[in-house]
Amino acid sequence: MMLLATIGLMDEADIDVIEAGIALSLADNPRADADRLRRLMTGWAVSLQRDLAPSTAKGRALRLASLIAGEAGLTGDTQDYDNPLNADLVAVATRSRGLPISLSILYVALARRIGWRADALALPGHVLVEVHGGGESALLDPFDHGISLTAARAADIARQAGGAPVAGGFPAMSTRQMLVRMVSNQASRARLNGDIGRALMLYERLTTIAPDQGGLWWERARLEQRIGRLAAARASLTAMLETTHDAQVGERIRATLATLARSEN
Repeated sequence: MMLLATIGLMDEADIDVIEAGIALSLADNPRADADRLRRLMTGWAVSLQRDLAPSTAKGRALRLASLIAGEAGLTGDTQDYDNPLNADLVAVATRSRGLPISLSILYVALARRIGWRADALALPGHVLVEVHGGGESALLDPFDHGISLTAARAADIARQAGGAPVAGGFPAMSTRQMLVRMVSNQASRARLNGDIGRALMLYERLTTIAPDQGGLWWERARLEQRIGRLAAARASLTAMLETTHDAQVGERIRATLATLARSEN
């Protein structure tokens, strides 16, 4: 079983996104049925390997969707979108509902498990999956039953969320970035609901699995400062200072550290 503390020390290529997602789920609910998710992934992979595997990107995208959305019924939660369980990978497998990022992780992980190339694309307010094959690529929307999309439709989705179209397509997320986006969804909702303790706990997890992402340390320090944990806030900012290579950001951190030091005196 993967431990949260080890994820932040692992090289990108060594992170099993499903096992990492399970570790995050178990941190909240140690009795969660993680084996259900493992069995689903194994069953899907066996089905794909038993088939006459499609070689085209479109064929692969359709086959992934037929298993995950079609046969298993996993799709977006349009009725209770803000439910934190939608960003809990084990709960998503149990409830058959999730957020764009959690569902995208399942598609990407399944494709990669059988040797296909697939990426989760970061759009403003949304995540799509890009599947590759036969020298081409195909887009699908895990939140909408895995339907196929054109590049123009993806651009429309981005515009509707207030983002501008991106030349050359949308950025693919690394494995660590996918995990961070999933947990950040929970943290943002906790903060909006005024549950600062929960939000802080989630940022502690985020800085554990992605210690090199300075922005996470900054948000953690803000929450620590808000509840009066000034020494902890200084420690978080110091950790951020050790990872940043931006001179302006470094100066901002030092100025904030000085302010916190004066507050403690």
